[in-house]
Amino acid sequence: MPEVIFDCCVLSNFALSDSLHIIKKFYANSSYVTILVMAENLRGILSGYNKLAGVNETIKEGWLKEIALKGEKEKALFETLSVSLGFGEASSIAIAKTRGYVFACDDRTARREADLLDVKLTGTIGIIKKAVKKKVISSQEADVILNQMIASGFYSPVSSIKNLL
Repeated sequence: MPEVIFDCCVLSNFALSDSLHIIKKFYANSSYVTILVMAENLRGILSGYNKLAGVNETIKEGWLKEIALKGEKEKALFETLSVSLGFGEASSIAIAKTRGYVFACDDRTARREADLLDVKLTGTIGIIKKAVKKKVISSQEADVILNQMIASGFYSPVSSIKNLL
């Protein structure tokens, strides 16, 4: 399984819909999040999104690992990306690029920047679709999860996973 670094939005979607188990199924022990993304997650918890505490639990369980920028190359790329992106996205892309990780993100601007750097991408919809194809969840369950994500504020490009299969 490829190593994946998650942006806050993707993790939030799965946490707010009580479906972090899907991420665990595919990416346990090969998934990462930056310290700056965890700061964004904390801001969400402090704003009243209590289910985001599930992300903290994944760190405690050890299958999602919190990592920091290291080396001049990562730090320089982070600084460049920070001009147009948030710190969480910029740090995640910098690490994905230098370490060869897949970047899990839904933000259009961040995805475009990552694509320009030849960083492999996935996102919420891709992960849910993969879960259905691998029979981790049914297409009906996928649509329930997607609807929960949308109700929590996810701006989904689709209204049903069934239509993508």
